[in-house]
Amino acid sequence: MDYASTTKVDPDVLETMRPFFTTYYGNPSSLHSFGREAFDGMEHAREQVAGLLGGKSDEIIFTAGGTESDNLAIKGVAYLNKEKRKTKGPHIITSAIEHPGVLEVCRHLEKQGFSVKYMPVDRYGLVDSAEIERSLSENTFLITIMFANNEIGTIEPVEQIGKIAHDHGVLFHTDAVQAVGKVPFTVQKCHIDLLALSSHKIYGPKGTGALYIRNGVKLEPIIHGGGHEKGLRSSTQNVPGIVGLGKACELAQKRMSKDITHLKFIRDRLISNVLQIEESYLNGHPEKRLPNNTHFRFTGIEGESLVLLLNDKGVAAATGSACSSKKLQASHVLLALGLNPVEAHGSVRLTIGRDTSKEDIDYVAEIMPESVAHLRKMSPLWNR
Repeated sequence: MDYASTTKVDPDVLETMRPFFTTYYGNPSSLHSFGREAFDGMEHAREQVAGLLGGKSDEIIFTAGGTESDNLAIKGVAYLNKEKRKTKGPHIITSAIEHPGVLEVCRHLEKQGFSVKYMPVDRYGLVDSAEIERSLSENTFLITIMFANNEIGTIEPVEQIGKIAHDHGVLFHTDAVQAVGKVPFTVQKCHIDLLALSSHKIYGPKGTGALYIRNGVKLEPIIHGGGHEKGLRSSTQNVPGIVGLGKACELAQKRMSKDITHLKFIRDRLISNVLQIEESYLNGHPEKRLPNNTHFRFTGIEGESLVLLLNDKGVAAATGSACSSKKLQASHVLLALGLNPVEAHGSVRLTIGRDTSKEDIDYVAEIMPESVAHLRKMSPLWNR
């Protein structure tokens, strides 16, 4: 129940990758036949990634994952706009609930003289696109809003935000790590200039990702070296990982409709059952949410304790983002929804995948009430 953290490599993906470890193992930058075979496999993967996004193969840059893609997109655009200083410096608009891969980049840029507007969200985690438009200034050069939140699953109004950005001549970047393969969209329809994705969220290998860069968008590289990936990401490419990412994207495109139907059915079954527990609540939007995401809040308990108790019963859950799961402070996402720290600490994320069955859901629904009740008996916060 923690597919938002990672997924296992699909067997078809693994089989596609195998020859690139031992047979087609050449350096894709080499001119000989070994290099050409590796290069051809990598370029085919580029086409597969572009196909899933509705873009072009020459708009795909391979990276080590979603965080690096976010860094390259935001810093790459920012460094080209660093001279646009008037009164408050070059301006970026983002949201208060972004992944750390975006928030920490923005905070880093603030130390370098950039101005950042952190848009608030409503109690469901939605940003107000009209408020974003009102926040634009003559110095704004980038809007970066995630496609769907990694903790609460809320899907943002990306298409409207993208249109606003383009209407005002501003670039639009989105962290789509959680949305790719789970939400049908195209970069063209959503007016996206820059999009980050990660392989291991869609049944591909870890350590591989991609950045979509609309043709004509210029970036300053943040990794310098031999000039790989159009000079934007120097380093010999991880060909097996890239091939795996490509195959994962191809499978996601083929299976998306079936996956969404399956995920929504068991997601809604889980929500219906868990919300029968006294003083339990669903965090995030009840309808505009990822098909694989549920995020619950239980009065009077601590989410970390519930995660450990569920683990003892064979269920893997999370309290929030896997990137910050060992931090003890309350989730910045839940605090941005208006929850207090105690309420935020009483929340648990359960996310499902292709292999999650109705029986799995029913087992979780069976043990959840007794697990919550057990923790409440020991809790000074539960007065019943």
